[in-house]
Amino acid sequence: MAYGGTSLMERYELGRLLGQGTFAKVYYARSIVTGQSVAIKVVDKDKIMKVGLMDQIKREISIMRLVRHPNVILLHEVMATKTKIYFVMELAKGGELFNKVAKGKLKEDVARKYFQQLVNAVDFCHSRGVYHRDLKPENLLLDEDENLKISDFGLSALAESKRGDGLLHTTCGTPAYVAPEVINMKGYDGAKADIWSCGVILYVMLAGYLPFHESNLMEMYRKIAKAEFRCPNWFQPEIRRLLLRILDPCPDTRITIARIRDHPWFKRGMTSKYIDANAKSKNVGSQNTSIVAEDKQEVPRLLNLNAFDLISHYTGFDLSRLFEESCLKKQHRFTSRKPPYVIISKLEDIAKHLKLKLTKRDAGLLRFEGTKEGRKGILSIDAEIFELTPALHLLEVKKSNGDTLEYDKIMNDCIRPGLQDIVWAEQNDITTAKNRTRN
Repeated sequence: MAYGGTSLMERYELGRLLGQGTFAKVYYARSIVTGQSVAIKVVDKDKIMKVGLMDQIKREISIMRLVRHPNVILLHEVMATKTKIYFVMELAKGGELFNKVAKGKLKEDVARKYFQQLVNAVDFCHSRGVYHRDLKPENLLLDEDENLKISDFGLSALAESKRGDGLLHTTCGTPAYVAPEVINMKGYDGAKADIWSCGVILYVMLAGYLPFHESNLMEMYRKIAKAEFRCPNWFQPEIRRLLLRILDPCPDTRITIARIRDHPWFKRGMTSKYIDANAKSKNVGSQNTSIVAEDKQEVPRLLNLNAFDLISHYTGFDLSRLFEESCLKKQHRFTSRKPPYVIISKLEDIAKHLKLKLTKRDAGLLRFEGTKEGRKGILSIDAEIFELTPALHLLEVKKSNGDTLEYDKIMNDCIRPGLQDIVWAEQNDITTAKNRTRN
């Protein structure tokens, strides 16, 4: 099938090929309706199903919907035919950061700017329970204003992927950028492994070459394990000290992102306006929230749902239809005109009644967890609150682990009745609900 100038679903006009891999090709495209330039990744369904990568594609879609940040490539929408899956994404006109560093070292101020944007974006991903696991210059793109954008979440993991020891165990990534603990295959903290990769990227930007590079892979791994590297003589003492803290082979003593952001070299050149903008990015899209808390109740940060989110929440537009099999956990959705703290208070009462542990996370996400092992492990239920309009909220409740029968019983006997006096509608058409609030 030739894509040059081809109309895709009467929505996009596909143009030149931008790049390709084993299972996908990326094309320049233009929206027929708005004229906006985008990049469309075309994935061959048959190829990925043959090698068992369908779950990876599903996870990538879920993750890209979670991580909406100015320095992360934006996923506009996902479309599919019987043979292809189409990722419609933000177009980064500046190309890969790799193309810049391949020509030699960057100026210190330029490298610092990219590093600041990288660290802030990675910090946001971690706050949403997402670990990239393949950070490298090839996966860092630049827009037309020279702003960095993280891309390619194909090897990313979610916090729920951790095993009972609280660690990730899948060995993945690019050898020269991978953390020592990942190579050791004894389990690793995804956030700390990403921090190591950020350190390697910083070194590459400032030096123009890798800190760990050997033709013999085992020798390179040995050097990574012991963090054996040398800084060029043009590295300032501040940079050397920071790199030694980041490229610490012991994950327990490795510097955290909070401390990196506190480092004098990192903070240089950052205006208060930039810092405020980054802080707001943790609450992407929710700046217009006009909820007033009563009795000094804390108002959680919520995610707004855009058109893509709303469509994917309809049963009729379930993303699992793209893959011809169900990929979503059993879930229930409720709409409420009550403010978030009232909904959370109700959930706390339900958890107390059920004797379940309730953990509050970022952006209106809560988790119920049982204390006893069930037929299929410990029951775990996630509850997340989204803002539809300032006066209307969506509560999504779904089973994340454990026995479905146990979950159904708790949902029908306790959660649904417990929410009854604050819920406006369950499984209603969201658009209709939004229109009613306006009328």
